[in-house]
Amino acid sequence: MSSKILVQNRKAFHEYEIIETFEAGLALQGTEVKSIREGQVHLTDGWVNITPTSEAILMQVKIAPYSQGNIYNHAEARPRKLLLHRKELLQLEEHVSTRGNTIIPLKIYLKGHFVKVEIAIVRGKKLYDKRQATKKRETQREIERDHKIKVRV
Repeated sequence: MSSKILVQNRKAFHEYEIIETFEAGLALQGTEVKSIREGQVHLTDGWVNITPTSEAILMQVKIAPYSQGNIYNHAEARPRKLLLHRKELLQLEEHVSTRGNTIIPLKIYLKGHFVKVEIAIVRGKKLYDKRQATKKRETQREIERDHKIKVRV
């Protein structure tokens, strides 16, 4: 089954150290699905809350109102329930109980005709970690550039 990525949270890879990822379904309304298919989603402020009743809720993910929607259009930043297996929920609860860990959405994509969200357990990077990652990325680019020049000659 092929998947088509609709929206990605690229800032997350710079801001956080990703520990583990999970795939979850989303409980959505009809106009939300149509807006997501148009790519009208903002993931950067989003996070996942685990309720005392062991439910995962996606918070602060803004899905713009559908352009052809009417009075039954959805609220832009409403909490949305994530559809996960019980085992996965228990794993998430265990990881979040550790100090410094949180859960954020990384991307929203279509898998068949279902809308899925990839969530990750993350830990915030320190400033020196960000600098180190940038330095590593730049040196890798220089190596690739030099290799490309040598191959042409």
